[in-house]
Amino acid sequence: MFMAMMLFLSAIAFAQKNESKISFGLEQDVLPYATGGYFAGAWIGKDQLRIRALTAKVNKPDFIVKDGFTNNKVTAYALLVDGFLKDNWKGWWAGAGWVYWKSSIQTDKKMATAHYYNWLVNGSIGYNFSLGKKFYISPWCGMHIRLLGDRRVAVDDKIFKPALLNPEGSVKLGVWW
Repeated sequence: MFMAMMLFLSAIAFAQKNESKISFGLEQDVLPYATGGYFAGAWIGKDQLRIRALTAKVNKPDFIVKDGFTNNKVTAYALLVDGFLKDNWKGWWAGAGWVYWKSSIQTDKKMATAHYYNWLVNGSIGYNFSLGKKFYISPWCGMHIRLLGDRRVAVDDKIFKPALLNPEGSVKLGVWW
């Protein structure tokens, strides 16, 4: 998927007479690590538009999981498009895209683990603060809306219903060249 994205943007860049250069970047997000998970993100962009691909694993804390359930783990894969108001990947940005969640959950009894899958659409906004010539920090918030996938998940003697709306916020650290 990432390679296809790079080829697509490269084709656009060579087809235009504008000589602005293509930029690449890598990002890390604090939230997945804070929950015992991981994050890997990369992007490619030109002018004030970029495409991001990412994967993350988040272990949702029990205080945000429906009572009676525990160990809600989400592995996410996303392809997003972001637009910036300023050049050089600084300032306000807004983005949207597709997200796939591969998840698991248990009841408090922890007898069985149920697996479920969802497709979501994401919208997010953030602000890139420059930390030098090519580094940035970006607080952001967003909303995931479940569109397709499992709506009722049987686990032990209960039914878990994945939320329709999933708000999220965090801080990303990035570098670009």
